[in-house]
Formats: sequence, structure tokens, C-alpha cells
Amino acid sequence: MEYYEKLRAELKDLADRMMGEMVNVISARPLSPDEAIGKPDRTDYPLLKGKEVMVEAVFSGVRAHAFTDMPGDFYGTLQEVTDLALNTNFERAVFIATFNAVMRNAGKTANTVHCRNSEPRQCAKQLPTFIADHFGKPKISFVGYQPAMIEELSKTFQLRVIDLDEDNIGTNRFGILIEGPESTEEVLSWGDIILATGSTCVNGTIVSFLNKKPVVFYGVTVAGPAALYGYRRFCPCSG
Repeated sequence: MEYYEKLRAELKDLADRMMGEMVNVISARPLSPDEAIGKPDRTDYPLLKGKEVMVEAVFSGVRAHAFTDMPGDFYGTLQEVTDLALNTNFERAVFIATFNAVMRNAGKTANTVHCRNSEPRQCAKQLPTFIADHFGKPKISFVGYQPAMIEELSKTFQLRVIDLDEDNIGTNRFGILIEGPESTEEVLSWGDIILATGSTCVNGTIVSFLNKKPVVFYGVTVAGPAALYGYRRFCPCSG
């Protein structure tokens, strides 16, 4: 939990400086697939399959998203968010979405709202060039099931993919075997770089991917933590 204490301290600091004694209301709710991602040109995204939901926090009119597998509603003050125990994926999703909104409101991060419709495809098509420009032609340890990205990367790079969804584990997608969490250490050792979903900062596994080798986090969920900790992030089409 040490990882989250730095985020909590930053959130309290931002809140104190920006809001003083004012009561500020945070609302966080799960979005429907159409609200979250619109109508993309493929149907195998986890959001559309109901494996994940997206929570939206709104702070002072600023919106921010976070993925989670544990949806719920929250309506309370910013103080109540900073007091959450962060023991569950739901609490961490509310906290991270709120953190992203407050960080964006403070001008410390951007791109906190998920892309929609054809944009996930556009995002995935940009990823191979981004990887080549920054790392050459590395072997990639890919964390999370993001089908459009995996499909595009598989055309150019060697990659191994690990995911937590039992429906994906053991299947072959785009010529890539989807491996389970028991293979995590082996897969991370195999790759030259790690490309990990930002939702690992909600499910609490993000610390497993830090300080091993170059890592890039993708997605909106990690917007605030990436800005605070200095992570490299790929999320070109988000708003």
C-alpha cells in the first residue's frame, strides 16, 4: 500500500491548495459500454464483453476515467475519497479516477477520457511506430488483453501476452498464446521491454512491473500516477 500513500499525499496536497475549506463533491459511476467506448469497429474489447467497466469521476467539471472489474457508485466529498481504505478494486478505481480528475484540473496531467468509436483502432495502429522510435525492435512482454494493440504489434514484433481473464488464457490470438498470471515472471524476464495496461494501478499489480526494465503503460487509468511518478505512457487518442 506504500505505492498509494504517495498518491494519497499528493491528492491531499492538491485539495488543500486548490479548495481550502470548500466542500467539493465527487461523483463516480460505471459507464455503459456505449458511453465508455462508443461503437468501435471490433467487438472483442474487454469493455464490450463485460469483463471490465469504466468508472468516471467528475471534479469541478473535469472528467477522468479508470478501468476496473469491480463497478459501483460513489458520491461524496473529496475528503471522503482521500479517506478510502483502498482495500478493494472498487475503492482504488474511485480513488484513481478522482486522482486523475484532480490532477487534470491542476494542469498536471492530460488525456484522462477514453477514446471512442474508431479511435481505439487508430491508437493501436500508432503503437508499433511509437515502440520502434523509442526502443528499436525489442521483444515485448505485454500485460493485459488489448486486442487491437496485440494484433498490430504481432505484425512487427515478437511478443508474449499475459492476462488475468480465464476466458482468454490458453487461447491463441493473432498467432500469440495468451498466458496466465502464473507465467508473469517468466514473461517479464523474456522481454526487452514491458508494455502494461494502466489498469494495473487499480488492481494493485503495478508494482510488479516497475524497476525491472523499460516499461510503458497504456491507457487512461494511469494518467495521474504516470504524471506523478514519471512513467512513460502511451494514450494518443484519449481526450
